Amino acid sequence: MTHAQERKPIVVGIDPDPGRRTALAWAADEADRRRLPLLLVLAQNVPIPGDRPTGGRPSWEEWNEALHATGDRALSEAVTFVRSRRPQAEVAALLAEGHPAWVLREQAQHATEVVLGSWHLSALQELLTSAAVALPLIAHAPCPVVVVPESEHVTQQPPYFVVGVDGSPHSAAAVDFAFEEAALRGAVVRALYVWHAPLLGVLDEDAAVQECRRMLSETVAGRTAAHPEVDLRHEVVRGHPVQVLAKASERALGLVVGTRGHGGFTGMLLGSVSQGVLHHARCPVITVPYPHHR
Repeated sequence: MTHAQERKPIVVGIDPDPGRRTALAWAADEADRRRLPLLLVLAQNVPIPGDRPTGGRPSWEEWNEALHATGDRALSEAVTFVRSRRPQAEVAALLAEGHPAWVLREQAQHATEVVLGSWHLSALQELLTSAAVALPLIAHAPCPVVVVPESEHVTQQPPYFVVGVDGSPHSAAAVDFAFEEAALRGAVVRALYVWHAPLLGVLDEDAAVQECRRMLSETVAGRTAAHPEVDLRHEVVRGHPVQVLAKASERALGLVVGTRGHGGFTGMLLGSVSQGVLHHARCPVITVPYPHHR
């Protein structure tokens, strides 16, 4: 890793609601651990000049000015929060015009990680709110994306990260990142290969599970040499990936999964499963892109 790469910031999407600070706190702590600058980004969908209100309402210019003032105030409060939590933080702020997914995708091109919050609402509400930002961002970001739930989350001792493994290079990248995070936090890595029996079944289920164990062992091999201080635990679990990963990560510091970027997911995180993990996990979900996109 070059010095320039090391100094790429942790980017965090700011919620203007001062009561929602969990993702900001996570990002501030992450930047401190990695000794990286922190960039706070607030994206606003601004009104279009042609939409000038009538009937005695404020003009478009006044509306736009008030919107920017509100954004500046929200960012200032967020910066104050970071500095009170991490006094040594190297922090900057950006007020940007545009949809949050587009703005954060642009910032992701020059980031070490992008962090944003999530709220566990109904499936429809989530697709229209936080997931509407998270899913397109995850699909295209060249760096890891961390989605941090705002709901209370209790971890257990010893602290651990769960990482989903499917034998692909994409999940190998996720394992690498899980070890990085665990090393920074003095945590355990729990690597899971989730085996989901096909609809038509298999002739020899035990042999299929044994093959999964082999691929899991190959994927995690060598990581302990690079991070001898990290305790590794790995297992093959039968079941549906969303249910198994969500359950395994209930009290985890984070759930790490791989993506192939360019709008798609791979292996056990195909389609609705990827959305399911984001919706059901109660811990931060960290998606790591395919290596050549990083």
